[in-house]
This record gives sequence, C-alpha cells and structure tokens, in this order.
Amino acid sequence: MTTESNRELPLKGLKVLEMGQLIAGPFATKLLGEFGADVIKVEPPKTGDPLRKWRVVQDGTSLWWHVQSRNKRSIALDLKSEAGQEVVRKLANEADIVVENFSPGTLEKWGLGYEVLSHNNPGLIMVRVSGFGQTGPYRDKPGFGVIGEAMGGLRFLTGQPGESSVRVGVSIGDSLSALYAVIGSLLALQERNRSGLGQVIDVALYESVFAMMESLIPEFDAVGHIRQPSGSALPGITPSNAYQCADGSYVLIAGNGDGIFKRLMAIIGRSDMAEDPALAHNDGRSEHAKEIDAAIEAWTITRTRENVLNALDEARVPAGYPYTAEDIVKDPHYAARGMIETISLPSGGKLKVPGVLPRLSATPGKLGGAGPELGEHTETILSELSLSDSICRRILGA
Repeated sequence: MTTESNRELPLKGLKVLEMGQLIAGPFATKLLGEFGADVIKVEPPKTGDPLRKWRVVQDGTSLWWHVQSRNKRSIALDLKSEAGQEVVRKLANEADIVVENFSPGTLEKWGLGYEVLSHNNPGLIMVRVSGFGQTGPYRDKPGFGVIGEAMGGLRFLTGQPGESSVRVGVSIGDSLSALYAVIGSLLALQERNRSGLGQVIDVALYESVFAMMESLIPEFDAVGHIRQPSGSALPGITPSNAYQCADGSYVLIAGNGDGIFKRLMAIIGRSDMAEDPALAHNDGRSEHAKEIDAAIEAWTITRTRENVLNALDEARVPAGYPYTAEDIVKDPHYAARGMIETISLPSGGKLKVPGVLPRLSATPGKLGGAGPELGEHTETILSELSLSDSICRRILGA
C-alpha cells in the first residue's frame, strides 16, 4: 500500500488567490490549503480581515483566526489603489483559482472582474461567494449567512413548535457555502484538465442552505405540506428525539431503524410496542410518535444519563448526548482519531484546534501553524512577481 511518505499532497502546486474576508470564502481556501494548495490571502493594510477581531481575542488576535487562516500566506494590499490592483492582476496571471466573497460587482468596479483576470490566464477558475448570487433581483442586496439560512428554509424549522425560531450556534450557512465552493473548484479543475479553460463558480449562501433541505419542496408541491418547527424531534422519522434523564440531562436516541426499534423497546420494557405490527415500520411509528416518545422518556427519566447510555450501548441502539467543547476535548475517540491537534502560537503558547478533514489514507491534509500576521508575507510574495520598483515601493510604503 502506498504511504504518505512517498506521495505528495493532492493539491500541491495549485495556486489559490483569496480575496475576501470573514467566513465563507476564507473557509473554502482553508480547506484547499490543508491539502497542499499555496493560498495567498489578500488583506487590507492596517486592519486586515475583520475575523482577526471576532469572538474570543487573545494577545490581540481572534482564536478563530488560527483555525480559519492556517496554511495561508498574507499579503497586505489596498484593492482600491492602482498599485494594489496591479499586484492582484499579476497574482491572477499565475493563479489556478481565485476565491472572492465581495458584494457582486465590487471586483468589476476595481477592474478585477473575471474578464480582466482571465484575459492572460484563460485557465483561471474564479469562485464567487455572495448572499444571493451574481444574478437575479436580489443580487445587490447585502446578505450574511444568517439571512441565507433564513431564506434557504433552515431558520424556519429550528426551535420549538409555536415559538420564535432560533439560529444554529455556528455560521452554518457560510460553512455550507464554503463546501460548495470547494466542490465547485475541484469540478472545474477536472473539466479544465480536458478543455484547458477555466470558468466562474457562482455560490449563493441561501442556495447552499436550500440544497440541504431534503424533501421540503416536494412535500409542499405534492400534498401542500409545509414542514414546521419540531424542537429536537425529526418529524416523519420515529423515534429520533431528545429524552430527559433523572439527573436533568438529556440523551439523544435514534431508534428509527426497524430492528433497532425492537431492541429499544425491549430494553425499556415495552415488548408490546416491539411486537405491534402497526409499529413495525417507520411510517406506522410516525403516526404514533408522541406515544412512542412518551414511553421512551418514561424509562429515561428514572435513570441517570450514564445508566441510559450504557444500557443502550449494550443493546446496540444509537444514542449520545449534546457535547460541549470540554466534552469534545476530553473524549478518547476524538483523541484516537487525531481530531484535536495542538499548534504553536507566535506568542510561544500552545493552542488546541480541530484536525483536518476529509481523511485521505495516503495523502492526508496537513495542519500547518497558526494564522499569519497581517502582511507577514507581503515582501516575499512581491519578490516572486515581476513588478516595477515603483509599485513595490507603493505597496510597502517605502
């Protein structure tokens, strides 16, 4: 079997130019960088990417930054200036992929649209991430991830029935868009291998969320059904819910497989339900979801979470509980699979960060170090380009 030591990272030699900030575009380039792409991140001088100051900040830099920007080189450029625009055009001449998540039309205003950047590089692939896409009546509306989650249909379904919807606790709309951006990039690279030509990939936040909504639209179209918020349950898939334990905690139990359901009913002492023909398959169980959930919780509420999970593990019924960050860091399975890694910070400290996905057997991705300092690689990157001394002086402020 071929080993990691004699095979290079799958994207080694790929040059990626990132023009954007915050989450969706930079998350996409993070993934490409983890598998060997040379990612050059363009940041505005003095301020840099706003993500540098988001959420928990330590030693002047967001801890999130060290996850989102690992394996990247930072160049500080004013994209509104002629000198900055000239550097971008030079970088694009040598790039395979440009990823940007500015408002539609912004790059064109700066003379950096796809027609310009691909003029001398017809194989260039440009990924454009925006709230509503590059076309359509909402094209010019501002759109963040939470708006995409709402318009895509996800936000309506979160929360308890009859109550205000709640948001997912992470930027899921941006992250899903980043995944589609990477998928689109790899598809375009495969096609370029045949044609030699690049293309534009148009990723909209709301569409990335909408694509995850399963049978939402067919159910409405066929029978007029509008799916409603359901709390921790999953309507039409029974039983799959959260159940309270004696210690006040909750367990999540997925007993919706036909065989699994029988084992679950046996362990909770409800052989009558296990053998009921009306409950043998999911469609029948879903008609009696409240009755089944009540029977399960009548069992869990008399036991501690640990007792419940041990019993269900022994019966091979899928079960778990909502992990906190502390639970994740202490979990032996996370540790055994290398999903929590440690990096060194510029300050000399250590920081635990998520590992790299997806897992490749022969050429797994690499973690790299902490996120770069603002403009850390500006001089190096400029030296790699054929630029006039005057442009370099203007960029460096000399």
